[in-house]
Amino acid sequence: MTYYILMIVVALIGYLLGSINTAVILSKILYKNDIRTQGSGNAGMTNMNRVYGKKAALFTFFGDFCKGIVAVLLGKLVLGLAGFDSSHGACIAGALAVIGHNWPVYFGFKGGKGVLTSFSILVVVAPIPALIALVLFIALVALTKYVSLGSMVAAISLPLLVFFAGNYLLSQSGFSAVFILCLFVAVLVIVRHHANIGRLLRGQESKLSLKK
Repeated sequence: MTYYILMIVVALIGYLLGSINTAVILSKILYKNDIRTQGSGNAGMTNMNRVYGKKAALFTFFGDFCKGIVAVLLGKLVLGLAGFDSSHGACIAGALAVIGHNWPVYFGFKGGKGVLTSFSILVVVAPIPALIALVLFIALVALTKYVSLGSMVAAISLPLLVFFAGNYLLSQSGFSAVFILCLFVAVLVIVRHHANIGRLLRGQESKLSLKK
């Protein structure tokens, strides 16, 4: 019973932290507007860069990246101190942080796509697969200039990397939880990019200005 109560606590911690959407907060405080009504309408780093420039994008990156790490570390701490498998707490907190970013309770359940927050939680729970996925993302964006394409391919690569090399890259006790988390992240990223997929197929997707 104690285990399940702690898991609920960890899930709430992850969701509430994930709901702190940096792009929405910055756009309202600094620019007196809502990023969700501008550009692509997405509350994330890429749209902040497109609408407000690189400084806004960097602050958004910092906020969304840090909240994922804090959520995972708190999840590990809560379960670890109680004598349970800390990897379970990390994965639950991480998954709920991504859900919170996508559907934030503080902002009418309309947030971003969760790519950056997903990456930050995986840097903690599965660092090597996450860094390999980052390399894939950078390479694809550099070649195609499509951030959405790079995000989706990187997300899909994560469960594959963990499944085929998990025994070498992860502790055995945390393998199942991390694999399920990576699978969840991949599915969620694809679902949240459904509109981008349509635009990519029609050749209408916006390209990233690498110089900017």
